[in-house]
Amino acid sequence: MAKYAADGVRVVLVCCTGGEEGDILNPAMDKPGIKENMLEIRKAELETACTILGVEQVYYLGYRDSGMPGTESNKHPNAFCNADPEEAVGKLVEIIRQERPQVVLGYDESKGYDHPDHVKVYEWGTRAFHEAGDASKFPTYGEPWTPSKLYYFATFTKKRMKILNDAALANGIETPYAGWLEHWDELGFEEPDITAQVDVADYVELRSKALLAHATQIAPDSFWFAVPDDLHREVYPWEDYTLVAPTGRYEQPEDDLFKGL
Repeated sequence: MAKYAADGVRVVLVCCTGGEEGDILNPAMDKPGIKENMLEIRKAELETACTILGVEQVYYLGYRDSGMPGTESNKHPNAFCNADPEEAVGKLVEIIRQERPQVVLGYDESKGYDHPDHVKVYEWGTRAFHEAGDASKFPTYGEPWTPSKLYYFATFTKKRMKILNDAALANGIETPYAGWLEHWDELGFEEPDITAQVDVADYVELRSKALLAHATQIAPDSFWFAVPDDLHREVYPWEDYTLVAPTGRYEQPEDDLFKGL
């Protein structure tokens, strides 16, 4: 996002839930009033991160955080996982038709991290991508628009983690990845088919600053920062993506999400 924003691309983000069910994962933020005001705090954290990255607008769908699988929050009538699919997809279609993006980024099937809200973003986001250009779908939600490409983020890959793990060990850094790698299959992760790698070496520090803006979720001494930015830039300066649609039209691998457009 930071790279393309710096290149002059209009970057917008859709946030589906308020994050009310989020845990306080940073001990420094575990103090009175934080949990009680999580909705407002998470929104402020997100907007700070988006400002750092250069995101021009954040759209809020307004649903409640569904929490992790099997929790009581899954049953809340306002939880995103319990939303009317037509309503949720319609909201996403309306945003796509209004913004008319060339490229849409979304979640994959969330293998290994089956948060209900991530799963629904995958399901309904993919559907909205395809239905935004269909004039017979949601006819009152704006002029049809078909984005050129749909990518899924390939955030967790064994290849990436092994490279960072080996680099940490080679530099005398205690690696946070050994347990993940040892139990990769047990955790249920599936290696995505990476079709695009975007070089973000110039934006690694901004990525870290944006993560730190989520202060209730990310502690400065957490595993996210075990490998220094300089080493990240040296051994793995890319963000990884899988082109989902269209298939067979663009030569792969790609080094730019807008390649061919």
